[in-house]
Parts: sequence; structure tokens; C-alpha cells
Amino acid sequence: MQNRADGIYGVMAEFETPDELIAAAHAARHAGYTRMDAFSPFPIEEVIEEVAPGDTGVPRLVLIAGLTGAATGFILQYIGNVIDYPLNIGGRPLDITNWPAMIPITFEMGILMAAFTAAISMVILNGLPSPYHPVFNVPRFERASQDAFFLCIEATDPLFDRAQTSSFLRSLGPMQVTEVAE
Repeated sequence: MQNRADGIYGVMAEFETPDELIAAAHAARHAGYTRMDAFSPFPIEEVIEEVAPGDTGVPRLVLIAGLTGAATGFILQYIGNVIDYPLNIGGRPLDITNWPAMIPITFEMGILMAAFTAAISMVILNGLPSPYHPVFNVPRFERASQDAFFLCIEATDPLFDRAQTSSFLRSLGPMQVTEVAE
């Protein structure tokens, strides 16, 4: 088996249509490849399921952050309105039974923390910012944002072998297969 020590990032195939990319990603997954990435001008749900199956943990992080934000908002209001600075305005009670007045800020704090967590985890898990990536040097890769579809099997994949992986990708009928230098 080959690895990144050989100076290549992986092997990339260019396809003409989204259906060809979907079929290639499906075939690669069923052949046992697990470390691969797809590039296309628009999101293709079937490819996403094949290329990156599994849970990223983001929904759990967002839920925990939302609940933490809501609890923090409620506790801060309770401390401020009931313990530290109680004001009897309009005859409202000065204890925990005043919770309906605290709902808007509690809700907003929950949403705010959940949104921040979702945005920050998206940036971190996507590896952004990424001013350089080895696939940027592949001929015609700039077409990935216009009308071309690419599938790259990375050299870190346990089944990766330079010759076998290139042969496998060629068997899928791409327009071209290119080795991606590190």
C-alpha cells in the first residue's frame, strides 16, 4: 500500500455529468474506499452520502450550546430581576413564578448560542480558511466551480495503491484521471 510519504495527495478523476459522479462515488464506497472527496459546481446529496457518511457531531453540539445559552439567559435574568435588583413593576411577583416574563430573552440566548456554535463548528470542521489545497494544482480543476465533476481518492485511504486506484478510477469511465501532487 502507498501512503502520503510518496509525495502524492491522491488520485483524481474528472467526470462530465453529475450522474457519472454519483455512480463513481457509489462504486468507490462499495469498493471499500473511505477517504475520498468530491468536487462539483453544486451540492449533490447522493454524493455527500457516499463521500462523507456518518455523524459529524454538529447537531449534538448545537443542541448543547442552545440549551446552555437558554439556561444562561434565564439564570442571568433571575439573578438580576429577583436576587440583586428586584423591582415591583405592575405587581409582578418577585420570585421564580415570574418566569413567563423571562421567556423572550431565554429563547433568544438559546438561539444565539446555537447559531454561533453551528457557524464556528462549520468553519472548523470544513478546515477553513484554506488558502491552499493540493487539488488546486490539478489541470482543469478550476472547472469544478463551473461545469465539471471531480472525485479524489486520498492517499491516506487504507486501500490506496497508486496503480490500483488509478486503474479503478479509469474503469469508471472518467474524462481523465490525474495524480494529485502533495
